[in-house]
Amino acid sequence: MNKTIQLHDLGTKDFKDTWDYQEQLFKGILDTKIKNRREDLGLQTTNYFLFVEHPHVYTLGKSGDVSNLLLSEEQLTQKGATFYKINRGGDITYHGPGQIVGYPILDLDNFFTDIHKYLRFLEEMIILTLAEYGLKTERSPGETGVWLDVGTPFARKICAMGVRASRWVTMHGFALNVNANLGYFDNIIPCGIRGKAVTSLNVELGMDKVDEAEVKEKLLKHFKALFEAEFN
Repeated sequence: MNKTIQLHDLGTKDFKDTWDYQEQLFKGILDTKIKNRREDLGLQTTNYFLFVEHPHVYTLGKSGDVSNLLLSEEQLTQKGATFYKINRGGDITYHGPGQIVGYPILDLDNFFTDIHKYLRFLEEMIILTLAEYGLKTERSPGETGVWLDVGTPFARKICAMGVRASRWVTMHGFALNVNANLGYFDNIIPCGIRGKAVTSLNVELGMDKVDEAEVKEKLLKHFKALFEAEFN
């Protein structure tokens, strides 16, 4: 059982290039697991955690509805954005500058084999991190992610999540709005949920800009504690 996680901060990177890289790491873990099962080699699987910021992009999960994208191809081009249908769960979301995206690529056999628990731990990492900034955030029943003012007319989402898992290996992850341009969310029905707003940490704190490096440190601290993991 290997609870060490290799941390890679990719900086700003194209979504498709990052997706391809995720798939490469994901396949490597799966291949090791299959070899172990066939030949009883006892090889350890490797875990990864990627931080990245994407240029403007909209992504649609495998269960999503393309009508939740409110832009034509021409309008996407005008806004300097791209669009991809991808293999995670969930509906449509936006990634862009000022957003911290995290992709844990883990072999859950090293931690616990429970996808529900995995998602709840990712949400808890966000909730605990935002609590350090004085924000009370929570889960919204039936809606994966992290929200403020759940159950009120002012409910708003600050972190979206969508994952893929095969043989207990995960990919994709979470997108936390820290200094995000919220105008780009006006071009979609976020996560397919009508009538609920999206927010960003800097907006909630009334700040021009929040230190993203500091937010990443806090996220990793809570992830490490929840998963009883080590980073290298």
